[in-house]
Parts: sequence; structure tokens; C-alpha cells
Amino acid sequence: MIYLELLWTFFKIGALTFGGGYAMLPLIQSETLSRGWVTESEIANFIAVSESTPGPFAINMATYIGTDRGGFLGAACATLGVVLPSFIVILIVARCYEKFKTNRFVAGAMTGLKPAVVGLIAAAVISVGKTVFVPANLTLDIFKTEMFYMSAALFIAMSILAFKKVHPIIIICISAVVGIAAGYAFNM
Repeated sequence: MIYLELLWTFFKIGALTFGGGYAMLPLIQSETLSRGWVTESEIANFIAVSESTPGPFAINMATYIGTDRGGFLGAACATLGVVLPSFIVILIVARCYEKFKTNRFVAGAMTGLKPAVVGLIAAAVISVGKTVFVPANLTLDIFKTEMFYMSAALFIAMSILAFKKVHPIIIICISAVVGIAAGYAFNM
């Protein structure tokens, strides 16, 4: 039963979200948290792993969550579910491209969708950022922990590198090395 549930859930996510993987994040969070498939901290971990592995973000998230819930078959079902709606739509659009290309309703819809997608991505950033930077039992003691300052410094440094157009792979590698070193230093 979990396989059909994974397929259907990720099919809905793929069918109801426009704008790519990051735009899917709020719906992935909502659907998986409401089913008890993951916790908020697991979502943050899944995002980190999905972002640092090759391939599209949403597919990586679906595959990762599917594997966690149902092993290899769960991964296959979740991945197929998230990909299938786009595959079907692209087949239809490709077949009718010339008609859609100049249609003012399609152009208007795309114009309206762009800001909505940016808003969805911003909501996901805030939600995940809250999980990373603000623990559930928030007190002023958070400012006494080395991990808070290390996380904030790493975030600022990686943001600067991203704005300076440093290649994302380099940023991911630096983040991983610093994270491993900090985890080793602070957990000893």
C-alpha cells in the first residue's frame, strides 16, 4: 500500500507545482510531514543530500523519501510519481508548441506564475532556514552555542560565494568540508 501512496502523493506534487524542484518544496514538506513520513529535521537533511547529489532537486527528494519509506520500490514509485505529470505535459506541449507559443492566455499565465514560484521558493527557504538556525526549544541560550555561529558564518560565507558566481559544486564541497570539520570539532 505504501508504494501506491508514494506514487499518488508524488504524482500530485508533480502535477500541482509549477516552477521546478524548489517550488515543489512547500508541497513536499506539507504532504510528507502530514503523513508522518518525515520530521522537519529530516526534511532539512533530505534537502541537504538532495541538493548535494547530481540530478534535479525534486527527483532527488522524491527518490530519497521513497527509499526511506519503501526501499528501492518506494524510490521507484515516488520518482515515477513526481516525474510523470511533467512528462505527460511536456509531450502535449511539444506536440502543440506552435499554437501555445503565441497564445496570449498562455503568456499571461506564465507571467502570473513567475512571481508565485518565487514566493513559494522564498517560503521554503524561510521554513528550512528556521529548522536549521532556530531549534524547536528556542531560548536565548542559542546565542551561546558554537554551532549557531558556525552555521551563520557558513551561511554568510556561502551566500557571498554564490553572489560572486563561484561554481555551485565548489560551494557544496567547501560547505561539506567545513561542516564535517565543525561537527568533528564540536562533538568531541
